[in-house]
Amino acid sequence: MELANGVAAYAVTLITYLGLWWFGIFNPTIVYDHLGEIFSALIFGSFIFCIFLYIKGLVAPSSTDSGSSGNIIIDFYWGMELYPRIGKNFDIKVFTNCRFGMMSWAVLAVTYGIKQYETYGRVSDSMLINMILMLVYVTKFFWWEAGYWNTMDIAHDRAGFYICWGCLVWVPSVYTSPGMYLVNHPVNLGVQLAVYILVSGILSIFINYDCDRQRQEFRRTNGKALVWGKAPSKIHATYTTTSGETKSSLLLMSGWWGLSRHFHYVPEILAAFFWTLPALFNHFLPYFYVVFLTILLFDRAKRDDERCRSKYGKYWKLYCEKVPYRIIPGIY
Repeated sequence: MELANGVAAYAVTLITYLGLWWFGIFNPTIVYDHLGEIFSALIFGSFIFCIFLYIKGLVAPSSTDSGSSGNIIIDFYWGMELYPRIGKNFDIKVFTNCRFGMMSWAVLAVTYGIKQYETYGRVSDSMLINMILMLVYVTKFFWWEAGYWNTMDIAHDRAGFYICWGCLVWVPSVYTSPGMYLVNHPVNLGVQLAVYILVSGILSIFINYDCDRQRQEFRRTNGKALVWGKAPSKIHATYTTTSGETKSSLLLMSGWWGLSRHFHYVPEILAAFFWTLPALFNHFLPYFYVVFLTILLFDRAKRDDERCRSKYGKYWKLYCEKVPYRIIPGIY
C-alpha cells in the first residue's frame, strides 16, 4: 500500500497556488488565458508518455503483474502493467490519477473563479457554488485516498492510455468544464436557489463518501462493523487465484450496498449534476461531463459485475439474487 499523503500534498498545492496569487507573485488568469496551449501540450505530451509506458511494460516491467494480450492496440489502450513504477518510490498511477489529475481539477476550479473575479470584479453565486462543490468533492477524495487503492482504477485497471491519458488530459479539461463555461457566462441564482443547490450537492458528496466508508469499515473489521446500527447481511465467498490458491472474501448486502450493487455511483453522478446546475440550462456544454460520467460509470459497473461474476461464480449469482439492481434501486 502506498503512503496516503494526499491531504498534505493537496493542501500545500492549493495554499501555495492561492498564496502566489494573493501576494501578486503569479496571476492564475494566465493559466486560463493559455488553456488552449496547455491542453494541446497535455494531449501530445501524455500520448508520448503512454507510448513510454507501453515500451516500459514490454522491456522493463516493474513487477510480475505485467503481460501482453498479443494485440498492440489493446496493450497500448489498456496498459501493460498494473503497478508501473519509475525507480522504487515513484508510482505512475498514483501520480497520474491522484497527484496530477485530481490536483489539477482543484487548481483549475480555483483558477476559473479567480479569472471571473479579475474580469467582472466579483465572483457570481453560480461560480461560487460550482467552485465550492468541486473543491469539497476533491477534498473528500484525498481524505479517503487510502480507500482509493481498492477501487477498480488502481486494483484492476492497468496503467495504459485509458487511465493515464484520461487522468492527464480528460480530467483537467472535461471534468472542470462546468467552471470553465461559467467564467464568461455568469448566472445569478439568488440566495434561495444557490443554497438549495449547495446543500443538495454537499449531501450527494457525503452519501458518496459514506458508501465507500461503509464498505471500507466492513472490510477492515472483517464484517463485524455495524451498518446503519445493525449487524450487516453478508455472503462468505471463496475464490481461486490465478496461482491456484483458495481465498475467502465477504460481500456486503446491507446499508447503501443493499440498495444496489453499485449505489455509490448514484450520488457521484448527482454531485456532478449539482455542481453543473448553477449554469442552469442555458447551454448543453456544461452538461457534457455529467453525460460522460454517467456513461463511464454505467460501463464501469458492467465491467465490475463481469469481473466479480468470473471471480466469485455461484456466490456472485447469489449476491445478485439478494441485491438485484446494478446501480439505480428499483430501475437498473
